[in-house]
Amino acid sequence: MRIDGHLLLLLLHVWVFFDSAFTTLPPHSCHESVPSSRSYGFCDTSLPISERVKDLLSRLTVDEKISQLVAKSAAIPRLGIPAYNWWSESLHGVAWRERKRGIRFPGAEMEYGVYAIQFLNGTIHTATSFPQVILTAASFDTRLWYRIGEAIGTEARAIYNSGQATGLTFWAPNINIFRDPRWGRGQETPGEDPFVASRYAVSYVRGLQGDPFEGVGPSDAPEHLRTSACCKHFTAYDLDNWKNVTRYLFDAKVSLQDLADTYNPPFKSCVQEGRASGIMCSYNSVNGVPPCADYNLLSKTARQKWGFNGYIVSDCDAVAMIYTPHRYSKTPEEAAAAALRAGMDVDCGTFLLQHTKSALQREKVLESDIDRALYNLFSLRMRLGLFNGNPKNQLFGHFGPNQVCSKEHQNLALKAAQDGIVLLKNSQKLLPLSKTRITSLAIIGPNANATETLLGNYAGPPCKRVSPLQALASYVKNAMYDTGCDTVACNSSVSIMKAVEVAKAADYVILIMGLDQTLEREEYDRVDLRLPRKQQNLITHVAKASKKPVILVLLSGGPLDISFAKRDPNIGSILWAGYPGEAGGIAIADVIFGKHNPGGRLPVTWYPQQYTKISMTDMRMRPDPASGYPGRTYRFYQGRQVYEFGFGLSYSTYSYKFVAVYPKNLFLNPPNIIQATKNSTSNSTLHYTEVLGVEFCESLKFSSVVLVQNQGEMAGRHSVLLFVSSMVRQGAPIKQLVAFESIYLGAGEIAKVKFIVRPCDHLSRTDENGFKVIEEGTYSLLAGDAEYKVNILS
Repeated sequence: MRIDGHLLLLLLHVWVFFDSAFTTLPPHSCHESVPSSRSYGFCDTSLPISERVKDLLSRLTVDEKISQLVAKSAAIPRLGIPAYNWWSESLHGVAWRERKRGIRFPGAEMEYGVYAIQFLNGTIHTATSFPQVILTAASFDTRLWYRIGEAIGTEARAIYNSGQATGLTFWAPNINIFRDPRWGRGQETPGEDPFVASRYAVSYVRGLQGDPFEGVGPSDAPEHLRTSACCKHFTAYDLDNWKNVTRYLFDAKVSLQDLADTYNPPFKSCVQEGRASGIMCSYNSVNGVPPCADYNLLSKTARQKWGFNGYIVSDCDAVAMIYTPHRYSKTPEEAAAAALRAGMDVDCGTFLLQHTKSALQREKVLESDIDRALYNLFSLRMRLGLFNGNPKNQLFGHFGPNQVCSKEHQNLALKAAQDGIVLLKNSQKLLPLSKTRITSLAIIGPNANATETLLGNYAGPPCKRVSPLQALASYVKNAMYDTGCDTVACNSSVSIMKAVEVAKAADYVILIMGLDQTLEREEYDRVDLRLPRKQQNLITHVAKASKKPVILVLLSGGPLDISFAKRDPNIGSILWAGYPGEAGGIAIADVIFGKHNPGGRLPVTWYPQQYTKISMTDMRMRPDPASGYPGRTYRFYQGRQVYEFGFGLSYSTYSYKFVAVYPKNLFLNPPNIIQATKNSTSNSTLHYTEVLGVEFCESLKFSSVVLVQNQGEMAGRHSVLLFVSSMVRQGAPIKQLVAFESIYLGAGEIAKVKFIVRPCDHLSRTDENGFKVIEEGTYSLLAGDAEYKVNILS
C-alpha cells in the first residue's frame, strides 16, 4: 500500500508530538501519584540499594526482565516504572543527533527520507559545545578537564530535569589510545599517551558524575551520581574502516605486554580512580575473542581485579556481531548467552530482546545470569535517583535551564579552546599581530567561515556560532575574504587566482585550512597524512603572492604531514586548532592578535607521509628492526617526526632547572627475601613490582622539584611535562611521560613545580607477560632541556 507523502509527514508530526508530550516529565519511578508505590520495597529510600534491587527483581516476570536488557528499556506499567534510554552522548558537550538517543533539543531535525521532523516541545534548544577532546587534551590541564566534565554533567542533569531527556547515562569518555594517525576517531580521544589518557579519564569522569577531584567538587558519597559516565571502547579499539578492513570484523592481535602498558591502563584508571559507573565493550575482536563475550576481560579483569562497580554496555549491535560477522558463536542463542555470561549487562541493539528467551529455554543461559545483569542496571538507575520519586525534589533537583549555556560555561569553552591551540611555527616572531598596525587583512580558506566544522563529531547544537572569519574581522577595519576552495577537499573548479589577488591586496594573510568530518570521522579512516593536493597548492600560491609571510591555521582531529609548510619561508606561523568547539573562532582570533598567549602542546606525534606504508592493522607498539617496523607513538617510534609529542611554542620562552631531587640513588633492598631474576642482555637484576609489594613500593617514592621561569614579556599558561628515559632497553619506552602540571606565569615570574615520582610505576617497564619490573640502571628525569639522573641499585 502506498501512503501519500503529505499524509506520512502529517502522521509523523502527530507521532512526534504525542511521543514528545509523553516524555515531558522526567522518567522516574516511585512517583507520589502512584499510591501502590508506597508498598514497594524498591521505593523505600531508607533501605540499601542492594535490598531495593532484590525486591524489584523478585516482582518481575521473565519477559519483563528481558525487556530491560536493551538500551531502550521498556516501561513496566504495572509497577509504575517508565521506559529508560541508556544511550546519551556527552563527548565534549551534551549531544544529540538521532532519535534513538536519550537527549532531545526542540528544533533539532531528524531525517526520515526526504522529510524533516522537528521536536515541538521543550525550553532548552542548545548546550555548551566544548572543543573536541584531542584539542582539550593539548592543554595538559587536569583541572580544566574536570571543570569541563562538571559543566557537561550539570547541563545534562538540567536537561533531564526539564523533561528533555529519557536517561542520565552518557557514553563518554572515549579513552582509546590514538595509536595510528589515520584513525578517523582519534579526534575523540586524549591522544597517544596512556598516562595522559588515564589522567583525562579520571578528571572528566569525576567531573561528569559529580565526584570531588583534587580538593574541588562536592563531598557527597559516590553512590549519589549527578550523571553516569562510561569508559569506552574496551579494548584495543582504534580502527574503523581502513582499506575495507572494518571495526566490525577486525581481530586485533595484541600482545600481553602491549595490553598491559598501552591499551588497558586508561580503562583501569577510569574504573579505579575515576570511579566510572559504566564501561562499553568494543566491536573488534581481541586475539580472537569479541570483548563483549570475553569473561576474562569483563568479569575477571574489570570487575574482580579492578573492582568495577557499574554496568557494562555493548557498542551498538556488537552483541549481534558475536554471532555474525565474528562467527564466535554458532547460533544467535549462544551469542546472547556468551555476552551475558561474560558479564555484559545491556545491549545497545535488539539482539538480546530477540534471542535471550530462546537461549533461556534451550538452557544456554540461566535466569540468574539475567538477574546479575539487571542487578547492575537497576542499581545504577537507583544511584542516579531515578527510583526516589520526583528528581526535582532530590540532590540535583535544582538544576534547570539557567545552568545550560550559562555565561560561566561559555567562558570555560573559550578558555579550553584558547589553552588547547598549539603554536607550531613562528618565524621571526610574526605573531602576535598588532591590530593597530594593520590596515587590511585577507582571510582565506574553506574553513575560514565554517562554524559546523569547529564542533567536530558527537556535538549538539551549540550555544553560539562564531566563525574564525567573523572573529578575526572584529579585530580589524578592513577584512577581505575568499574561500579559495568551496570544500576542504578542494575538488571543485574554484580557481585559486581570486585568492591570490585578495592576498596581494592585503597587509597580512591568514589561511584557515585543514580537514573536516568529510575526511576523518567515525567509520572513515584516512589513507593519507597530507592535506588534499589542491589545498596544498592553494596554500603555497597564496603564501608566495603575499607581501609578508602568511599565517596558516589548521583545523583537524588527526596529525598532518605539513613538512612543506614547516620548511616554506613564505609561511611565517602555523597554528593547530583541532576542532575547537563553539568558541573556537574567537579563540583563534584571540591567539593571533595576542589577547591570549598560546601554551598548548601536541598530544600526539605528527608523522611523515612515509608512515602510511605500515599497515594500520598492525597493533604492535614496539619497533621490530629486523622487519623495518618503526614502532608507534613517541614512546616507541624510531623514525622521523614532523612534530614530536608534547611540542608547542609560545609567545614567551621558558627555562627549566631541577633544584631538588631526593634521592640520587635508590636501593632495591626490601626487608624480606624478594624473588628477582637476571636480565640476560645487561646482566642486571630485575624486580617484579607485584612481588615488591605496595608498602615497599610506596616507600621508594621521592619528590622532584623543577624551577620554571617565564623569560618572555607576556604572561601565559604553560604545561610542564616530566618524562623519564633510561638506557635500559629490552622493550622499555624510549621515554615516557610520568607527570605534568599546568601553571600560569606572569612575565619574568618563577615557579617551583613539585612532582612525586613513584619508581614502581614511573621507572618500571612491562615485560613480555604483562608484568611490571624495575631494573638496575641509570634513569633520567627530563623537563624541557633540564635533566637529572637517578640510579637504581640492588
